Formats: sequence, structure tokens, C-alpha cells
Amino acid sequence: MPDTEVTVHVNRESTGALETAASALEVDGSFALRLKGHDAPAHAHCRLAGDLERIAALEAGNYYVEPNAVTTVPVAVDADGIDGPVEGALEVLTGYGAESISIAVTVVPGPSAVDVDDSLAEPASPEPASAEVEQPLARLIGGLEPATLAVAALGLVAIGVGGATAATIGGPVTAAGLVIVFVGVAVALLLLAR
Repeated sequence: MPDTEVTVHVNRESTGALETAASALEVDGSFALRLKGHDAPAHAHCRLAGDLERIAALEAGNYYVEPNAVTTVPVAVDADGIDGPVEGALEVLTGYGAESISIAVTVVPGPSAVDVDDSLAEPASPEPASAEVEQPLARLIGGLEPATLAVAALGLVAIGVGGATAATIGGPVTAAGLVIVFVGVAVALLLLAR
């Protein structure tokens, strides 16, 4: 069922009377005409006029509208081939044409279709996120010997102990000692990395 609808009241005020709140309608695809019956049954004739006839179609031309019931008339619109607004009218007639109402209809091009690449339907690679971290880390330490890694680990422990000592005791002497430990570890790593 189309999202856009327009309602025409049949026989609400008098026999054969037609009323609608919408004198104009703008759509980008198919829509529905709702014929709402009131006091007496009626035969309604529906037709398209203007350029709307080129891109739209009605299922049938004649509809029986029962009292206090709604008859839905689907209007199929093929807006795929248009590149600008197409104007026309939807006409509803009763009483063998004695009463009629016309609703101006403008069909505008719909949103352009989005081409979806088939690769988007494939699941993501099963590679775990940890591999993103492991690869650069392997490149960083891949060329180092086990002895160099052991010295680096001991150097980190020495820096940690020096930092804890400097924080606990405080003063300029312990801060200088921490700097000496840090420089010593850095020099040792540079010499081992060569």
C-alpha cells in the first residue's frame, strides 16, 4: 500500500456530491485514492489527465462506493524514467459526469538509486583486532635478540624502582638518580641494538 493517500468524500452533503480537502498532490511514486462513501451508494468513474497519463495507471476506471465504507483505488506511478516534474490531474466523476472533481497531481523524480557494491554483502575479515597491534609490535621487536629484550625488561624494572624511590624519598638527589638510571638504560639499549 502506498504511503501517500488522498481522500474524496462521495455523497456527503447530497447525492452525487464530491468533496476533497486536497486540491493538489505532489508524489514521487505510487499513491492511493480513497473514495469514502457516506449516505447513499454511488458509482464513481476515475481517470487520469494531462502528462500524468504517460507515467501512471489506474487498475480500473469504474468503482462502486458503498455507504459508510472506503473504496481504495491504487494509482501506480512509474517515476523511474522521469528527470523532471510531470503534471496532470486525477479526476473523479459521479452521476454519469454530472458531478466531478479534479485533483492536480505533480510527480517529481524520486531519490536517485544508490549502487551498492557486492563486496558490502560479504562479512568482514575474521582477523582479530589484536592482530592490528601484534603486527607493528612484531616489526618493532622482531629484529632484537633475546638478550636485548632481557636488558630492556630489566631496564624498565630499574626505571620503575627508581621512580618509586624518587616519589617516596623526594628531593633533588633522588631525582638526579632517577635521571641517571633512565640515561643508563637508554644507552645500554642503544648499544645492544647495534
